[in-house]
Amino acid sequence: MAVDARLPRAVRDSDVVAALRSPRRLKTESLAGLVVALALIPEAISFSIIAGVDPRVGLFASFTMAVTIAIVGGRPAMISAATGAVALVVAPIAREHGLDYLLATVILAGVLQIVLSALGVAKLMRFIPRSVMVGFVNALAILIFLAQVPHMTGVPWLVYPMIAAGLLIIIGLPRLTTAVPAPLVAIVLLTAVTMTAGLTVPNVGDEGDLPSTLPQWLIPDVPYDLDTLRLIAPYALAMALVGLLESLMTATLVDDITDTRSDKTREGWGQGVANVVTGFFGGMGGCAMIGQTMINVKSSGARTRISTFLAGLFLLVLVVGLGDLVARIPMAALVAVMVMVAVGTFDWHSIAPATLRRMPRSETAVMLVTVAITVATHNLAFGVVGGVIVATLLLVRRVAHFTEVVPTESAAPGTRTYRVQGELFFASSNDLVHQFDYANDPDHVIIDLSATHVWDASTVAALDAIETRYRGKGKEVEFVGLDAASAERHGRLSGHLGGEH
Repeated sequence: MAVDARLPRAVRDSDVVAALRSPRRLKTESLAGLVVALALIPEAISFSIIAGVDPRVGLFASFTMAVTIAIVGGRPAMISAATGAVALVVAPIAREHGLDYLLATVILAGVLQIVLSALGVAKLMRFIPRSVMVGFVNALAILIFLAQVPHMTGVPWLVYPMIAAGLLIIIGLPRLTTAVPAPLVAIVLLTAVTMTAGLTVPNVGDEGDLPSTLPQWLIPDVPYDLDTLRLIAPYALAMALVGLLESLMTATLVDDITDTRSDKTREGWGQGVANVVTGFFGGMGGCAMIGQTMINVKSSGARTRISTFLAGLFLLVLVVGLGDLVARIPMAALVAVMVMVAVGTFDWHSIAPATLRRMPRSETAVMLVTVAITVATHNLAFGVVGGVIVATLLLVRRVAHFTEVVPTESAAPGTRTYRVQGELFFASSNDLVHQFDYANDPDHVIIDLSATHVWDASTVAALDAIETRYRGKGKEVEFVGLDAASAERHGRLSGHLGGEH
């Protein structure tokens, strides 16, 4: 398969075949995968603890998710693995009913994600406003930083200069060379110093035991009946929705960073396939990881599926084959990497004084609500849903106030004409009934709707109520100027809604 040189560089870089033919690109993808794999280990262990399962369950999930999504996903270079959001959702089923029920839940969640994606759930992304996306990114950055705080409190004093050294390497090295990812250099150097000097500082091994065997295919040992389905279905549906939302939001973010477009529907069902595979290999399931994706795409410069695949492969090799060495990586090195990821992820422009002065207050409010809910709940999905709800309410309120009724001159004697301006829907049409002079108007009233549009049944009911009130006064009202869609809706619903008052 030849790569068209006329294509934009971002498009060419996303092509796996082109990357395999380019030693420079292949090195970038490989090193990016290694950095991500190192960063995944403590995260997967931490999420396993949140879910109340053995660390191997989280590590195996990260391996199978990354490898599978690299093949079937729709967003190249995006990292999927065990995540905190999914861990929070499935923790109750694991705690109360055990690992087998957890695995059954993960498999069912994957099936639901495939079905929802086939039904077009990815198209709902168009209804997420930019202010929610900005809030989502900023909240993510805050959560990434907050996740590092426990590793910086109650620790030996040596941890702090090590973190500072790691930050200096990550910030300063790219100014000298970009041949090797700065985060990888920081991890290797700090690990070498720790081992050579015999420093006693918290390391990856302190987070939990690493597996010594490969994951094995298994079928959850649960009764396959309606009782089991009723038990796991609520958790599976919640996991499916949270995973899809977080994955599709991450894919949109990577699209913006790389200036490319991805197949969101394929990404959705790809997440489902990855979770099904993960469940059958004893993993706790997961979704896209924004922090690790930022390491891969932004910090390391990866652009293809190769980096995602290698991240999963390296993870397995590291924890199974080189577990003793990996366990000695100081947490300070990984904290430095994640702190820089948080700083790089945050949209600093969104809180600049000049931006805040220029931006409408409603947009800023939506962004802040998204951040506040996400940080308070530690759940990105809750924050996004809350932000969308607030954005919708503010939009409805703003649009509703644009509707007005204006009396105009009428050429015919004994006739009064009103002109309605603005959009008519449930929020704006509720007050429409009270804007006419029923008692003093002449016997014939014309209501001109040419400058508006009838959007819903609430508006038709309001028009029926206006007609009923005029009829009660012995007067006739005529609606004119309806566009084709409004006329069809009015003709179909008028007189059939009941409660015309």
